[in-house]
This record gives sequence, C-alpha cells and structure tokens, in this order.
Amino acid sequence: MPSEVTNYKCPSCNGPLRYLPGTDRLTCDYCGSEFSIRQIEDLYAEKDAAAVAAQQKAEEKKEQSKNIDGWDFSSIEQDWNSEGADLKQYNCPSCGAELICDATTAATSCPYCGNPTIVPGQLTGTLRPDYVIPFRYEKKAAIEALKKYYKGKYFLPKAFHDDNHIEEIKGIYAPFWLYDGQVSADIVYHTTRSHTYRSGDEEVTTTDHYRVHRGGTISFEHVPGDASSKLPDPHMDSIEPYDYSELKPFSTGYLPGYMADKYDIEALDQIDRITKREKATARNEIDKTVMGFSTVQVESEQYRIIPGKVHYALMPVWLLTTNWKGNRYVFAMNGQTGKLIGDLPVDKGRFWLSTLLGGIGVAAVGFLLSFFF
Repeated sequence: MPSEVTNYKCPSCNGPLRYLPGTDRLTCDYCGSEFSIRQIEDLYAEKDAAAVAAQQKAEEKKEQSKNIDGWDFSSIEQDWNSEGADLKQYNCPSCGAELICDATTAATSCPYCGNPTIVPGQLTGTLRPDYVIPFRYEKKAAIEALKKYYKGKYFLPKAFHDDNHIEEIKGIYAPFWLYDGQVSADIVYHTTRSHTYRSGDEEVTTTDHYRVHRGGTISFEHVPGDASSKLPDPHMDSIEPYDYSELKPFSTGYLPGYMADKYDIEALDQIDRITKREKATARNEIDKTVMGFSTVQVESEQYRIIPGKVHYALMPVWLLTTNWKGNRYVFAMNGQTGKLIGDLPVDKGRFWLSTLLGGIGVAAVGFLLSFFF
C-alpha cells in the first residue's frame, strides 16, 4: 500500500511552493507570494504528523478489505519480493498519482503535476538530519556552469555535446555524516642539512644529520563522509569544502523543489575512511613545522584517534548522470559554493588526428632545421 507524502502548497493560491536559494523563504511560482520557512513549518506540522502515521492506517484498511462480497483479490496482491526491495510507493496528495521511488528518497517531485513532494516518514526519529546547508545556486546557474565546463574541450565528441540532456540536471540534498574528534600524532623524522664551501681549488660539501621529533593533538570538526552509496565518493570529495558556518538546524522547509535522499551507509561504515582523512591532514600539518632542512624523511609515525560526536546533515548538490556509448558520466556541482567536477569522454578520432598532425609538424620543423643548419 502506498505511503503518504506531503506537498507544501501556497496558502494564497494553492500552488506548489519551492525553496528560494540563498534565503530562509519559500516562494510560489504561480502568484509570487513568499513565506518564511517557520510559517510553512507551523502550517504543516499537523499534516506532516498525520502523513507519518498514514502508512499504518493504510495497512490496517488493506487487511479489512481482503474479502469483500466473496471476491478473491489474491492474484493482484502479489509483492515484488526481491525485485522491489529497494522501492517504495507513494500517493501524490495533489493529483492522486502513484509515485514509485527509491527506498531512500526523502524529497522528489510528482512527474504528473510537478508538485514538490516531501516524505516526512523518511526524516523522522533517528533518520531526521541534525543540519542542512541550503542551496545557494539555482538550476539556471548549474546549467550555465556545465555549459562553460564543456566550452573549449576540443576532444569532447560533438555528438555527446549535442545529445547530452543538460536540462536534466537535478538538485539533490545529499546525506552526509559529519564527524568531530581529535587526532594525537607522534612523528619522528630523519633530516639533513647540507652546506657547500670552497677550500682552495676544491668545492667541499658537508652534510649534517638530525633526528627531529614532533608531536601534538589536532582537533577536527565536521569531517564529512558521504552517506549515500549512489553518489560517487571521488566526486563528492572533489566538490568539497562546504562552508559550515551556513549550517542550519534541519527543516523540511528547505526541501521543496529539490530531491533528497536519506542515508544508506551507516555512520560506523565510514569510520575507517574518516580516520584516514584525519591522519593525512594531521600528518600534513605537522610536516609543515619541519622546515629549514635539505631533506626530510619520516622514520616512524603513530596516531591515536579520539572519537567525538557524529552529526547527520544534508548537503546541496547539483547532479547530472548520463550514459553515452555504454559508459556512465557523472557531473557534480556544490550547490553552495558552485565548485564543479565532471567526467568527459574523448573523441578518439580527433585525438589521434591531432597527435598525427602534431607529429608531422615536429618532423617538418626538424627537417627544416637540419636543412638550414
């Protein structure tokens, strides 16, 4: 039985509301009215609570209606079993359409009426995020950034550029774990310092050897760990950093008009990856204190991780995933800072033609030089 969802609608004209990037307000594209997130939260608090409880009521109703007037509904009550293990069904409150979404989807839009849709049950209890960083860049800015990224790429296949569904770029609130903690480091370096001087007709170099010991504790706050298996870690790492001064206490008021996922990677499963990042950062910072030597080599290093608090947050990402000639290409842009990273295919014909022409050019220059000189 489909779960219930909530549409945030304009109190003035009943049109769909969407979050206005860079503000704390929602806007209606139909009548232009604007409302604070707090206003809409208060208005929909009761409706959201009812939506979370609707699933249980729907299941009860299903049990009561299995046999009505002798009709046998058993043939149309088959579950998807393993095929649908990662899918969920929802009813759009605006048009009644049935939506089938990924099991981790927390915000989307109805493909029939276009209304932004929130799934409150995905964001309650232990699943509710602590923080959110709102979008600052709108879809138009993301599309322009992607077009600029394409520009000047000589080896980009023309067919890819022309056929790419650039308008399909999606705004997604991506789930992240944020880790606090400390790293206590103890590193021993073998260093040298060389000095060269002249003695008569000879040049003499002396090398002094030193053992340098460095130790200290570095505190970390909000080290991010991608909490979605659907988002590629290299892309999510590359569009960092986020400005955490703009972290807001979580509110569903920031979600309308965007997609959102809840986590499907547990916080404990990211610990190894996070500690590696913290150790690398600690090592890099301590390395900076070993200065004035000709060579520096690490002899030994030890680290002790002091765990801290873990937070759950949603981060703004503009994402385009496209397939071309059997290969998958992903473009991701930080929805707060505008930093963009992406994969691009190479036109092999252009590449080899350019290589051939370059080789011919070098050979021609070599021939002319040998002829004249």
